[in-house]
Amino acid sequence: MPYWLMKTEPEDFSYLDLERRGREPWNGVRNATALKHMRAMQPGDLFLFYHTGREKAVVGVGQVVTPPYPDPQAGDPRFAVVDVVPAYRFQTPVTLAAIKADPAFAGWELVRQSRLSVMPVAPELWQYLHALGQTQAPSPGTP
Repeated sequence: MPYWLMKTEPEDFSYLDLERRGREPWNGVRNATALKHMRAMQPGDLFLFYHTGREKAVVGVGQVVTPPYPDPQAGDPRFAVVDVVPAYRFQTPVTLAAIKADPAFAGWELVRQSRLSVMPVAPELWQYLHALGQTQAPSPGTP
């Protein structure tokens, strides 16, 4: 199962907002590389929920529940969205500063391409981020 990271400004849409709403389309992605990643998502995929802005931290995990579909608000079929639901919060948010300070993340897009809003996460980084966040990663196939 692929893992992803998706960024959002918590003032616009936070993990708490997703918990309150229960299910929401992840929209607003316009970067070609981020859209390519979004189009590769499938129901059941898990993603790290990353707060940008002042917070700059991985705060939780969500799950993709629909295949990608055209963004109904964009009016342009090139732009895609997926519907997502909350899965669980990290016990301790993992900050960008901690990620950048750790050589294990040196090649990751979050460090190399900081403006990319959707990116893959290698399974070993997924597990390591959970350890840093003091959160038990579920077994594959169970969020």
